[in-house]
Amino acid sequence: QVQLVESGGGLVQAGGSLRLSCAASGSISFIKTMAWYRQAPGKQRELVARIFNTRTTNYLDSVKGRFTISRNDAKSTVTLQMNSLQPEDTAVYYCNVMTISNSNYWGQGTQVTVSS
Repeated sequence: QVQLVESGGGLVQAGGSLRLSCAASGSISFIKTMAWYRQAPGKQRELVARIFNTRTTNYLDSVKGRFTISRNDAKSTVTLQMNSLQPEDTAVYYCNVMTISNSNYWGQGTQVTVSS
């Protein structure tokens, strides 16, 4: 049983910062990618940031320069540092892990709300 638990969401004023963390537990094979997705009300879910086992990263264009994703393989954790937050960043953020066998695991989501 694999479980992903997110933490760090909350309410912040525009221009502020938040740090999201995700911890994986249970029987899990080699992790290829760790990522953060988000979904705002009435919107499609979108990939925010992704980090590969090689430490190569991808970012949504609108968050480049503001968000930083990192991973700790020894602890099976992934972190998203979010700076200069904007109201448009308001969404439920989901942690995602994909193994080399392409198995996907999801967290329950954590709410991020940015006020103007």
